[in-house]
Amino acid sequence: MRPELSDYNHLSAGKVREIYEIDDDTLLMVATDRISAFDHALEPEIPDKGKILTYTSEFFFDLLEAVPNHLAGPLDDERIPEEVLGSAFVVKKLDMIPFECVARGYLTGSGKKEYDANGAVCGVALPEGLKEASKLPEPIFTPATKAEQGEHDENVRFEYVVKQVGAELAEKLRAATLEIYSRAAEYAESRGIILADTKLEFGLDKDGTLVLADEVLTPDSSRYWPADSYEEGTSQPSFDKQFVRNWLTGPKAGWDPEDGTPPPELPGSVVEATRDRYIEAYERLSGRKFA
Repeated sequence: MRPELSDYNHLSAGKVREIYEIDDDTLLMVATDRISAFDHALEPEIPDKGKILTYTSEFFFDLLEAVPNHLAGPLDDERIPEEVLGSAFVVKKLDMIPFECVARGYLTGSGKKEYDANGAVCGVALPEGLKEASKLPEPIFTPATKAEQGEHDENVRFEYVVKQVGAELAEKLRAATLEIYSRAAEYAESRGIILADTKLEFGLDKDGTLVLADEVLTPDSSRYWPADSYEEGTSQPSFDKQFVRNWLTGPKAGWDPEDGTPPPELPGSVVEATRDRYIEAYERLSGRKFA
């Protein structure tokens, strides 16, 4: 007999996830169908998105088996309530590190804006003449602060991370982030997909071991581009929520994320197309069918 969700203590609600306490050592992490962009939760939800993110994370946690992660049970763990089965993990409690650990292999998004302004991203100097979607000479670590809903993540220099968590842990975060990105990018390339960048989160377990946490290499936390249509200097078609961002700020919606107004509701066509992109990303990356 599986427990009810109400049997657990609800600890927090993020932009996309709900966290419940199972016991002193474990949590229930539920990926909802909510979607966020520009640090806002959007309406309506994307059907099956929570399951797609969970399946994608499970695949990559397994692929990166040498990297310690926070999973404390399988996808069908008996501690997962029926109502969230397939979209939830049982995970270990960790002392979470308060930074988004971002690795970039290509120049786009907020990194492109920083580069255009000062020729660097998070203090990492880059060559002159780079364009939208240019491949970087080597992947770079560009951390960001973790914002609350409605607030903006803020890109920071590596030196700021050192001041906050110490040099030894900061170096471990950078090394782990770049190693995971490089391994995942090589794998994605074998599936005909470019991993432009990804955002990772880490925590420390009771022994002080650095542990990969939250989601990993999903279309929510990563930019995925089809390799066969890649062209430097232009905005790339994507398998991730960049499609939603582009609609929000494009001519049809005309929303300005900086003007303080709430984002518009997503039309059905955008919801359906977003779901299709997430499913295609999962199926192409994993080689599995989404059922």
